[in-house]
Amino acid sequence: MTKIISPSMLSADFGNLQAMCEMINASEAEWLHFDVMDGVFVPNISFGFPVIEAVKKHCHKMLDVHIMIVKPEKYVERFAKAGAGMLTFHFEATENPQQVIDLIRAEGIKVGISINPDISVKVLEPFISQVDMVLLMSVFAGFGGQKFIEDTYNRVDELKEMIDRLNPTCLIEIDGGVTLENAPKLYAHGVNVLVAGSTVYNAPNPQQMIIDLKNA
Repeated sequence: MTKIISPSMLSADFGNLQAMCEMINASEAEWLHFDVMDGVFVPNISFGFPVIEAVKKHCHKMLDVHIMIVKPEKYVERFAKAGAGMLTFHFEATENPQQVIDLIRAEGIKVGISINPDISVKVLEPFISQVDMVLLMSVFAGFGGQKFIEDTYNRVDELKEMIDRLNPTCLIEIDGGVTLENAPKLYAHGVNVLVAGSTVYNAPNPQQMIIDLKNA
């Protein structure tokens, strides 16, 4: 079973991004997760292309870019050029998810699709066969440090059934409230990728925490 840890930039020390990149490079994390927020789709603003471009110069891991923005189709090319290796957009944020999938694929990078906890997993069924990953939010998109929503396990089970049937190579990513306590259960339900922010960066030894999360 594929297990990937994608530490979230949202919880990093923005005063020393190069040191953060060096820590990630030296760690067992495969990816680095970016939460891009526009203040419209979600009630918060994070960072955009200049930060991604700056981190790309120093980070050797794949940039796992999660865009919580309206009209994602307008920005696919720019995120690809900035360094995204995986670009995940929200089903709810566009009138034409198929168009966004096609645009991302045309850039030659991996495609992810995401939904918030109040959106039915069933809406993803038409797109499962065309994406590399589904990101199920285990909190509501927009802010770090939220409490994990327990119903996420049932949603993962529903998604896993669809993936096994339609696209067995598609990964499942969980973002929000991931800890050492719930990581084993998430893996047991079929999750492949754990996004961890404060759990990693607030740990006494972030590199060891990444190892512990992977082996949970």
